[in-house]
Amino acid sequence: MAFGMMFTVVFALTVVVMIVIITVILLTAVRGIGTWNKNNQSPRITVSAVVVSRRTEVSRRSHANAGGAGGEHHMTSSTWYYVTFQFASGDRMEFPVDGSEYGMLVEGDEGELNFQGTRYLGFERKRP
Repeated sequence: MAFGMMFTVVFALTVVVMIVIITVILLTAVRGIGTWNKNNQSPRITVSAVVVSRRTEVSRRSHANAGGAGGEHHMTSSTWYYVTFQFASGDRMEFPVDGSEYGMLVEGDEGELNFQGTRYLGFERKRP
């Protein structure tokens, strides 16, 4: 009797955990689609701006080798790049950018920022 009851509890907990995981995945997808749609509905804006900061975010993960003997592991990492721009009004916005764009932007750069909602479209530096 105790084994049957324990099995029922473990099964119920497994179902609850699966429902929570599926719910989180669905909510994340809906939020992503909502942001994408909002950006598409936003006007494309070009405004004078200054690069005020840059930052990176690195995520590292350890993976077990499927064919490796003795529990071998390898690491993978992902890097995300962000740049913050300040407008003449004093307002600031941070945008995710790709690595090559990140490498070309320097704090203090002045120019024209192009964006649509929260989507970075480009930055054209002022020529001295």
